[in-house]
Amino acid sequence: MKRILLYFATVMLLSSCGYNSMVEKDEEVARAWSAVETQYQRRSDLIPNLVNTVKGYADFEQETLTAVVEARAKATSVQVNVDELNPQSIARFQEAQQELSGALSRLLVSVERYPDLKASTQFSQLQAQLEGTENRISVARDKYNSSVGDYNTYIRKFPRNMIAGIFSFEQKGYFESASGSDKAPSVEF
Repeated sequence: MKRILLYFATVMLLSSCGYNSMVEKDEEVARAWSAVETQYQRRSDLIPNLVNTVKGYADFEQETLTAVVEARAKATSVQVNVDELNPQSIARFQEAQQELSGALSRLLVSVERYPDLKASTQFSQLQAQLEGTENRISVARDKYNSSVGDYNTYIRKFPRNMIAGIFSFEQKGYFESASGSDKAPSVEF
């Protein structure tokens, strides 16, 4: 009978100290991370179609296309396990994704010199899908950061921080803005 009472007391203590809420918040972070990965995967899936459409224009800069393909390969090779959403792994993932974003930006800027390509319906549709995906990525990252903020705050408050420590609930990493994004770009004509 004492064991049953001790077990019941332990269960009540853990639930009143927020263990179950920590699990729920941890799962919300995992769901939000999954949404981020889904949107990045969507972008990655669009890139081969974009590259193939651009390749149809024989005199298009090959090095620009190569940079996009290589950046995509690198970005898709950097995977983050949901159990390792620490600042270092998020930074590695974000760095690879930023390389891909930069390569795509260079590709889209260089398209400006090819009016026939810009006028292509297929290219226009792919470009619109890519822009929509970038917006979805931004929304998913915001949702992820919000979930992480809620989770990190919850596990750091007393007395939950003691329960979090006992059960290895660790702080999660945020997506952060790219270095230099706080400065406006200079535009010269």
